[in-house]
Amino acid sequence: MIAARVRLTAAILATSLLGACDTWFGADEGAPLPGERVSVLMHARDLAPDPDVAATEILLPPPSLNKEWPQSGGYANHAMHHTQSANLPRRAWSEDIGSGSDGTERLNGQPVIADGMVFTIDSDSTVRAFDAADGDLLWSRDLTSDDEDDGHIPGGLAYYRGGLFATTGFAEVFGINARTGKVFWRHDAAAPMRAAPAAHAGKIFAVTLDNRLLALDATNGRMIWNYQGLAEEAGLLGSATPAVDRNIVIGAFLSGELVALSTDGGRELWNESLAPRGRLGILARMSHIRGNPVIDRDRVFAMNHGGILISVDLRSGQRVWEQDIGGINTPWVAGDYLYVLTEDSQVVCLSRRNGGIHWVAPLPRYEDPEERDGLIVWSGPLLASDRLVVAGSNGMALTLSPYDGRPLGRLELPDRVTIPPAIADGTLYFLADDATLVAYR
Repeated sequence: MIAARVRLTAAILATSLLGACDTWFGADEGAPLPGERVSVLMHARDLAPDPDVAATEILLPPPSLNKEWPQSGGYANHAMHHTQSANLPRRAWSEDIGSGSDGTERLNGQPVIADGMVFTIDSDSTVRAFDAADGDLLWSRDLTSDDEDDGHIPGGLAYYRGGLFATTGFAEVFGINARTGKVFWRHDAAAPMRAAPAAHAGKIFAVTLDNRLLALDATNGRMIWNYQGLAEEAGLLGSATPAVDRNIVIGAFLSGELVALSTDGGRELWNESLAPRGRLGILARMSHIRGNPVIDRDRVFAMNHGGILISVDLRSGQRVWEQDIGGINTPWVAGDYLYVLTEDSQVVCLSRRNGGIHWVAPLPRYEDPEERDGLIVWSGPLLASDRLVVAGSNGMALTLSPYDGRPLGRLELPDRVTIPPAIADGTLYFLADDATLVAYR
């Protein structure tokens, strides 16, 4: 009986999202979309709340204002908890950041926000700085070498104490003056990078496509140490940015390795493997960890594409719990809860303590559900002022309740969005595939 009610509730949530109100953050009701309602769960994995966990009330910490979003995933540990935004965010400005995604090139780097500026990297590896207040362009810097060809995928950006650090698909890491755009060092990494770097305590951490984790001096780009992970030829587009907390850096690789290293000398502290089990097909067998690992209160959370979500003790490496849940986005931790977006287009709320499932909310899977045409790729989630925000390749952003997963509202974006949203100083940022950066506050 419980399982039947769960499936019915999930189907109602799915169809409600398809016809959710046109207002952002669900301020008022709008007319539903026309057409027949079709459940998006017909081909989804069977996830259901755990009765004991689902019966408990979800209590989140109050929203708090994060002034910056300095690197991919927010802070160096990627634990942003409950961020604060306006109750009814309105579009403040939008700007073109350069070249977007097309058949040969792709936007890959999440915007970073720090020191009153927004920094972006486009699909041609041109870095730009915008005034966070009004979107005015402050400077731009092309990081493409003269002898390089087109058709690469860039890495991303990180800000640290006045420096902006960039990784590229041309196997180079750059240190850039964040105020002027002047390059003050360049490091040859020997292999391309498709993940943004992490910055912490005077070091820059970058992962290469051949599964090496580099630690560079933030002042001069000198190599401090490097760690070689297991070789893996196949992987998804994009990679995970390392998570750093205190003196430990967590590297996540295409091979499914999750490795804890000392930030000082690169000594291996522990090594975990996320290997998918019981899934069929080439893509399902991939262990690639594409979403960033998260460090929160001596726990590490990581999810791979193959269908495993784990919680690991930061110091010992002991696996605390695991769930058969897969995805390519970064888990979001807030208080005693973990929110994840699965490969089956479901948003799931879990207990941070034991991995029990509180609720499951399906998202629309197809732009045309009747014909099952136009598969939607979702990115997120992001938690802001009691709303979970996800953005889709259908050009829509949706908000859901973090307490029960019910739909709250939706927003039409300039184009398809495949990069997770960011938030800083109460302003939400979406980067669309056509290279339009939009700020809501």
